[in-house]
Amino acid sequence: MSILKANSYRNFVLTMLTIVYIFNFIDRQLLVILQESIKKDLNLSDTQLGLLSGFTFAIFYATLGIPIARLADKGNRKNIVSISLALWSIMTVLSGLVINFFQLVLARIGVGIGEAGGSPPAHAIISDYFPPEKRSTALSIYSAGIYFGIMIGFLMGGYLNQELGWRVAFFVVGLPGVVFSLLVYFLVKEPMRGATDANTSLITKSPSLLAVARYLFRTKTFPFLGFAASLHVFCIYGIANWAPSFFTRLHSMPTDKIGLILGIFFGIGGAIGSYVGGYFTDYLGKSNKQWYLKLPAYTTLLSSIFAVGGLLFQTTTLSVICLGICVLFQSMYLGPSISIAHFLVPASMRSLTSAILFFLLNLIGLGFGPLMVGWMSDWLAPSLQNESLRWAMSIAMLVGVVASVLFFIASKKLEEDIGK
Repeated sequence: MSILKANSYRNFVLTMLTIVYIFNFIDRQLLVILQESIKKDLNLSDTQLGLLSGFTFAIFYATLGIPIARLADKGNRKNIVSISLALWSIMTVLSGLVINFFQLVLARIGVGIGEAGGSPPAHAIISDYFPPEKRSTALSIYSAGIYFGIMIGFLMGGYLNQELGWRVAFFVVGLPGVVFSLLVYFLVKEPMRGATDANTSLITKSPSLLAVARYLFRTKTFPFLGFAASLHVFCIYGIANWAPSFFTRLHSMPTDKIGLILGIFFGIGGAIGSYVGGYFTDYLGKSNKQWYLKLPAYTTLLSSIFAVGGLLFQTTTLSVICLGICVLFQSMYLGPSISIAHFLVPASMRSLTSAILFFLLNLIGLGFGPLMVGWMSDWLAPSLQNESLRWAMSIAMLVGVVASVLFFIASKKLEEDIGK
């Protein structure tokens, strides 16, 4: 295969995997734009909403990602991605049939189980198609799927909820993923492990989870990187999963308008930020790899500042603009974080490395971010009434300062790891 054809095909694979990730977040975040209608229909509390969009999903998503990644480091990663997409899409459809909180919890668990098999194998495939100096950009393009997925989920969910109801929204959004899973199965080729690495000595080995975890946590960088990213994700989901409810309750906006505005601002802003974060860290990292973690440190702090501004402004326009800028900065961390995590390990450990990183991100960030905001909102409601959600979200953003400090420390530790 010529270099031109090889480059063209690897870009095609990246596009296909990014679309899978878009489906991942369409199905995951659809519940968020629908949650005020679901809350009213099923008579739920904010804590229950936080459990649905956070912990009950995250515990299965994060935990099962590890054994699935172990399987991916041994077997066919493309097949795992395809099967996982089909499963979570089917469970999204079934979410539209529930009649109580318990059934919706089970459906969300099913979505979480399916989505657990999406990213770790995809990260490893991308790292085998793209050389180290281009990985952060490639992984950031893939990570932009988060924000395109949020955009489409908000736009479609808001419109369908307003016109046809929340149950129909789950049906319409879930079914296309089943079809696309077949395209992934037949069109994406499984790459050779370590195909773009200079050192191929460990490619044929398939280390255990314990071995990979020990390897990662014996580095100076990963413990700080893992917890920095996790606390940052706590802030991301504290904003993203409650923004529709925030604008419904405090700015009296209908769901179709919320879906349109948040879809555009969050989707486009997040996608641009994700790409820019990867591009600039690859560019700056040529001379100093610490920039892979310094840039997330700066942008994490800036995102928290704009988040609090967006939450406290009374004017809807200023609030939306600030939260859009917040998402732009929030999204710059993931591609560089995955790239450094993969840089720290040999090719045979990459799926499990992503799974361990995502275990931390999703258990701490996705699991507790929405839940803590919901719990604080319920706790503050007797004294603050409708303002309780505003202050619960604002308090949660203080965690971003800690995340920024940890990213800075990780950047210093990276220099020690490179010098070994």
